[in-house]
Amino acid sequence: MRWKRAAGRALLACSLLFAGHAGAQAGEPAGDADGRGPITLVTGGDLTGYLRGILDGWNGRHPREKVTLVELPDAADEVRAQMVSELRSGSDRFDVLNIDVAWTSEFAARGWITPVDAGRLPLNRFLPPVVDTATFRGRLYAVPYVTNAGLLYYRKDVLDREGEQPPRTWAELKRLARTVAPRHGLEGYAGQLLPYEGLTANVVEAVQSAGGTVLADEGARVTVDSPAARRGLSFLLDGVREGWIPRRALTFKEEESRRAFQDGRLLFLRNWPYAYALAGGKTSSVAGKFGAVPLPGPDGQGSSVLGGSNLAVNAHSRHRKTAADLISYLTSEPVQRRVLSEGSLPPVWASLYEDPALVRRFPYLPTLQRSVLAASPRLKSPRYDQVSLAVQAVMHDALTHGRSTDATVARLARELRAIADRG
Repeated sequence: MRWKRAAGRALLACSLLFAGHAGAQAGEPAGDADGRGPITLVTGGDLTGYLRGILDGWNGRHPREKVTLVELPDAADEVRAQMVSELRSGSDRFDVLNIDVAWTSEFAARGWITPVDAGRLPLNRFLPPVVDTATFRGRLYAVPYVTNAGLLYYRKDVLDREGEQPPRTWAELKRLARTVAPRHGLEGYAGQLLPYEGLTANVVEAVQSAGGTVLADEGARVTVDSPAARRGLSFLLDGVREGWIPRRALTFKEEESRRAFQDGRLLFLRNWPYAYALAGGKTSSVAGKFGAVPLPGPDGQGSSVLGGSNLAVNAHSRHRKTAADLISYLTSEPVQRRVLSEGSLPPVWASLYEDPALVRRFPYLPTLQRSVLAASPRLKSPRYDQVSLAVQAVMHDALTHGRSTDATVARLARELRAIADRG
């Protein structure tokens, strides 16, 4: 798995069929809180292969409670579709679910995952914002496993030649994208603006960086029609209209935008931390020529959305005690260290971001820590999939056709209220 969300792209998923572990029969009780035995864990695209080694450590010490790993496709929507299909049927095929942080509220509201005993977990050692991604209506329903936050990548060599510092505000970003970039044959700024989950992340980041919100009360109240939210949306809408965000950014997901920066075509890029190592690789045109800072906002540091994944227990699992113990193991400090060092995934333990050996190996850790501490969860709603699709459709149409901020806000508020009313 790469450093995405949101996540963005940062996407491990759940647990799958253990050999001989049949689904619950009709009439049987839904799950066993004290049950022990073999369990399953499935991941959506463990691209570095680190997880099998970590699970070998568990299996060696728990021969009667072994974990079987099955990997689902890397695409988040496909992972979610397979998970939801099983969970909706009441199947016990999944034991531990490693879900995208944005799905926690939905899964909890539908009764698919069981509350977690916070008292047995070192939550006070985690980065504080990540814990909020695992809660719903004041209760902990999952345990943070990996986190993620957006960064602003910039061409350090170009800014140094111009005697400029990386931007701290939107005004500075806009000025440099409009003036410096063309002088060096570069395009200004790009994020992920294709209508998919990445666009939702970019939109929510802009709104909350301006001090606004899209939803409140875990999706029950629509709050996008505010001056702050309008200011955030205008940052993206004006950028495309004025040209310092190139129109081809409307076709970018994480990888397309990363390659554009890595190939030397962009002055600035918003992306997840996974892009750092790739942009610094031997085949990169910008290796040794770039840096990364927290996302800018209107008046200073902005606010990223939190990506990553949370571990949860299927309410229908027959071995929930073992499942809970596995989650404790996977979120322990020694394993979290391996999550970073072997999997190149941002851990949730705060102390690891200040570990000298890790900082030498991953020099962006202090910047990422600042970004995570200033970040907020993505939209929390039991109908998150519908909410995200509405944000994507409205914003991509507005960006493509140059809609005004007022018209965009009015349409988005109308569609989100319809979703909230249905809930």
